[in-house]
Amino acid sequence: MKDIPIENVRNFVLLGHTGSGKTLLTDALLYRLGMNTRMGSPDDGTSMSDWTDEEKERRISIWAKPFDGVYKSDSETTRMVFIDTPGYADFYGQMVAASAVADAALIVIDATSGIQVGTNRAWRRCEDLELPRGIVITGIDKDNADYAGTLAKVREIWGKRCVPVVLPKADGSGVVEVIGGDAAGTVPEGGAEEFQNALIEAAAETDDALIEKYLGGESLSADEVGAGLRGAVRSRSLVPVWACATRNEVGVENLLEGIRRLFPSPAEAAKRDADGEEVDASTGAPFIGLVWKSMNDPYVGQLTFVRVYGGTLKADSEVVNVNEKQKERIGTLYFVRGKGQEDVSEAHAGDIVAIAKLKHTAINDTLAAAGVERRMPEIRFPSPVMSFAISPKTQGDEDKLGGGLQRIAEEDPTLRVERNTETKQLILSGMGDVHLDVAVKRLKERSGVDVVLDTPKVPYKETVTTLGEGHYKHKKQTGGRGQYGEVYLKVEPRDPGDEEWFVNNIVGGAIPSGFIPAVQKGLMEGMSAGAMAGYPVTNVKVTVYDGSYHEVDSSEIAFKIAAARAFRDGMSKAKPVILEPIMKVKVMIPEQFMGDVTGDLNHRRGRILGMGAEEGLQVIHAEVPQAEMFQYSSQLRSITGGRGTFEMEFARYETVPSNIAQKIIAAAEKERSTED
Repeated sequence: MKDIPIENVRNFVLLGHTGSGKTLLTDALLYRLGMNTRMGSPDDGTSMSDWTDEEKERRISIWAKPFDGVYKSDSETTRMVFIDTPGYADFYGQMVAASAVADAALIVIDATSGIQVGTNRAWRRCEDLELPRGIVITGIDKDNADYAGTLAKVREIWGKRCVPVVLPKADGSGVVEVIGGDAAGTVPEGGAEEFQNALIEAAAETDDALIEKYLGGESLSADEVGAGLRGAVRSRSLVPVWACATRNEVGVENLLEGIRRLFPSPAEAAKRDADGEEVDASTGAPFIGLVWKSMNDPYVGQLTFVRVYGGTLKADSEVVNVNEKQKERIGTLYFVRGKGQEDVSEAHAGDIVAIAKLKHTAINDTLAAAGVERRMPEIRFPSPVMSFAISPKTQGDEDKLGGGLQRIAEEDPTLRVERNTETKQLILSGMGDVHLDVAVKRLKERSGVDVVLDTPKVPYKETVTTLGEGHYKHKKQTGGRGQYGEVYLKVEPRDPGDEEWFVNNIVGGAIPSGFIPAVQKGLMEGMSAGAMAGYPVTNVKVTVYDGSYHEVDSSEIAFKIAAARAFRDGMSKAKPVILEPIMKVKVMIPEQFMGDVTGDLNHRRGRILGMGAEEGLQVIHAEVPQAEMFQYSSQLRSITGGRGTFEMEFARYETVPSNIAQKIIAAAEKERSTED
């Protein structure tokens, strides 16, 4: 907003485990900022944040949603720009995108549940981004709430830099500022003085003059403490902790005031471009911003969300998509607040605005003023952990399916759509079963396509383990010109460093040089379907050393057929094996589930590589065959009651055990007979 200087803007993101109270806190903040006439709640469907039908039905947040409002305190007016994010593991990508465009983070922890998997994931995300952050412990008025225990666990896991700046009153009627308030009798007992000293010390350590004054026994002024605490949060040496009873609006005002006083402004956040150069956040600097979100609005159409990092973005102007080197016409700018939108004439650093109907722009593109060639760092989204083969229920809907999937994937980079050339299946991958279910429903609503989801075929491969010799003579005589070609060859394992897979050792013209390319084509055709189960062949070396030809009847097609069948003969004698993809898996769970999870991984033919602890959670590193991991997302959720999460990436191919290989071969033969 024009009349609020950048120094008075606070841009932050709400992070935490699902059910920790982020959305309820968002509604409380919006109510206090005057953005809603009454306190919304996701429980009764009145939340300004969880407003979509899908979110109301599932009772979880699915999309990251930006909001903004003006906070007026006794001292100054502050513009609050913040994003509510999902805590559900399947929608982790939304949190990744939102945190990437924030200047600070507020990690929300429920006082009855404490630190959970999603809480740790949020903290690690902040660490990776070097993001200043605070913590708010919500639900301090609930039955079984344990504020003191939650605070103690926070400090045990993340260190003494986590210091409360407010403490709840013993009777639960409100909170008291640790510095400047009467904190006597607050929870935890006797902790007020300790925390007050910790805050003053953290403030002093940000400046040599202040630390000298502090160590000399002099008292710091309120202004010196305030400036020091702000610097400590910015340098991440202090993580302030607040407390709230959101439904009763207890602590909400203190939280807003604390964010105003302690969180950095866009001018202080020191954002850097992809080359490491600092971005000038002032309004007079050249405009630069990053696209972090895209959505389809039923009334406006495609909306592209941009975080402004520097300069001024004006409505009815022209900018450049730096990635695509394309000009984009900016029409109306919107501040989007739940279902509502407000037209604005311009946006500045820290603002998040939506732009309708851009032609060349997608998530991770940098928009900038003409002549600016700098790019902002791209957001690195997590890899999918669950996949399905997807096909239309109705024949003839293939084109509609492809176009519809492309559109929803453009809005959600954690969705992947690819055609597996080996299994000939269209694969839809995402972060879990709920994520993919939501995607399929969106596909049906937008494109009118009903689909069938199946477990994907595993992209097995075949190779050989020793030397085998192959031979085939293709001889076919018809009434006219016949076909003739004979090939002798050797098939053997190829060393990883050997790039040559084909060796021509023909001497004396046993196979004329003009037919050698046909021999190579035949070999490649043979390698597309191996001798065991018809899977592609990899890591083999083929040496052609002899053959014969006919002056009249030899042809390219004859040598192509001879080479393919000679290869199959040689491979069958070279002790062939089936290879399967092995995935590297990292599972994060509470300690009480260790036995169940490790037992389940062993049942899946997994190898446990190591175990350890990370910030209060147990971490298991393992390698597991891909064939055993297609449904792991939902099964891990079942084992841990939704408190476990995992990451997965491809590691390598390995030989399938013989008993499993026999089942694979039998299944392949059955499929071939069905097709025939």
